[in-house]
Amino acid sequence: MKKLISLVIVLFVFNACSEYQRVLKDEDIAEKFKMGTALYDAGKYEKANRLFLQIVPKYRGKPQAEKLMYMHSKAFYETKDYFSANSRMERFVEAYPKSERVDEIAFLAAKSYYKLSPIYSKDQTETADAIEKLQDFINRYPESEFFDQANALVRELDAKLEKKAYEIALQYHTTGPFHRDYNSAITAFDNFLEKFPGTKYKEDALFYKFDSAYQLAVNSVPWKQAERTEKAFTFYKNFKRFFPETKYSEQVESMHNVLLDIKNNLTPKS
Repeated sequence: MKKLISLVIVLFVFNACSEYQRVLKDEDIAEKFKMGTALYDAGKYEKANRLFLQIVPKYRGKPQAEKLMYMHSKAFYETKDYFSANSRMERFVEAYPKSERVDEIAFLAAKSYYKLSPIYSKDQTETADAIEKLQDFINRYPESEFFDQANALVRELDAKLEKKAYEIALQYHTTGPFHRDYNSAITAFDNFLEKFPGTKYKEDALFYKFDSAYQLAVNSVPWKQAERTEKAFTFYKNFKRFFPETKYSEQVESMHNVLLDIKNNLTPKS
């Protein structure tokens, strides 16, 4: 009995494959549309799209074109071909701005860019593109059911850019031991805090900014030490203003005492 069932399944699959190959080679576009739709509905997006690719140009201007382009563009998304998906979906939005599916496709087009965003440690050009596309969707479709999802994706991508910017600034401070660039670190942390004023890394950024100034002061040539020490004091006060109960309290106070010793030693005795 099991052998009979297995044989039936094999024959069914073989016939289905044979039928698919026949339609694939056939010139009948209506038959390709019908089978492609059935395959799409069954979740066989790659097979469906092989048929859709053959007939899309021939359905332009026809009543079925909107449905075909919807399935065609979404099949690319479902097979994770996000480069093809975003371009096809953007064409759908341009061609059918009054479609009842337009906000769904516009959202998935923007989300395709999100899917192409790499991990934070890599170049973030695609991330910036994705934020722009998602923000455009948010502005154009404020009543869409996908509005909240789009906002959540923007927040996620913003957090990735924030982490990338913080890590770049930190790299100036920590790369070493002989290649640390504390002046560049201070500038980078300033730029970071200006761009992300509400960042969750603010305490760390202000600490490492102070530490950069501290390192410059304690390792300075004598004729620069007074100026650099005063600058470090300024960063210390700013840090303590925002984080009086900082997790870096022990380190910060120890550094502050060292700076006081330097200042006292630099002050001429009366």
